[in-house]
Amino acid sequence: MGAVKNLLVLYTGGTIGMLQTPAGLAPAGGFDARMRDHLAQRNDAPTLQWTLRELNPLIDSANMQQANWLAMRDAIIEAVEHDGHDGVLVLHGTDTLAYSAATLSFLLLGLQVPVLLTGSMLPAGAPDSDAWDNLVGALRQFEQGLGNGVQLYFHGRLLHGCRASKLRSEAFDAFTVMERHREGERAAQIPASLDYRQVRQAVKLAVLPVFPGLCADYLRGLFDAGVQGLLLECYGSGTGPSDDQALLDALHGARQSGVMIVAISQCPEGAVVFDTYAAGSKLRDTGLVSGGGMTREAALGKMFALLGAGLDVEAAERWFALDLCGERA
Repeated sequence: MGAVKNLLVLYTGGTIGMLQTPAGLAPAGGFDARMRDHLAQRNDAPTLQWTLRELNPLIDSANMQQANWLAMRDAIIEAVEHDGHDGVLVLHGTDTLAYSAATLSFLLLGLQVPVLLTGSMLPAGAPDSDAWDNLVGALRQFEQGLGNGVQLYFHGRLLHGCRASKLRSEAFDAFTVMERHREGERAAQIPASLDYRQVRQAVKLAVLPVFPGLCADYLRGLFDAGVQGLLLECYGSGTGPSDDQALLDALHGARQSGVMIVAISQCPEGAVVFDTYAAGSKLRDTGLVSGGGMTREAALGKMFALLGAGLDVEAAERWFALDLCGERA
């Protein structure tokens, strides 16, 4: 929990550094100079040493892809292991900020430095922007001392990296940690196969909410497209159509063919407890894995980290059921 002495600021794009273009706001380079100019004008600016690196290309976070997550992971590891940085601040757009925070939590398991993500709802320099408050507030967290692992800082709040969600599309307090029931056995240790040094590869994943009218044909379309992992957002405590045998058969057949299928609750404050209702038990019996009270962001990021490490579906399910970094417990 000591103060960070040599911080990397990893600028990925996003609203915080956007400038106006004829087509609208777009990510812009040169944020290093803008950040230094602003801090030089503040009497209360944090005094820690920092270096800014821009990822290429800079992106609007609405365009976030798995390749961008892997590029962030690689840049963070290089900064720590080769450049001697003892902390990393990631500047990121808000649309997928919670997804990236959760995913990096699993991609960086075992990395012994603090990683903090922040962004803003308005660009730096815009009237009444929250950008500099969020950025300076994040710097102060490093100055005061942060524990290792991935966290998110926004609007004066420090949030768990794989528990946060974006709740509001316009308000400055856009992010929160929902009160979801969490219960899970903590993994005794992180295996080498899931350590941050483990190379990852892209994975075909899909997220599908259960809704009235969901039928087997929709599921077969996903599975026929080569989906390796499906995150199924169920009703309430993990229920869904239990009287549609074709749908149940489609889920069971996909699991038998090696597709990982995870169930979470689509309720903002909910958790999967399959045995509460018969409708949940029937879904479980097709081969679904319970995500407990995990958020969509955490469940998707964890599936990517497990399957992307090359684990087969049985091994991935075993590790998914365990708490790796506070996502389930």
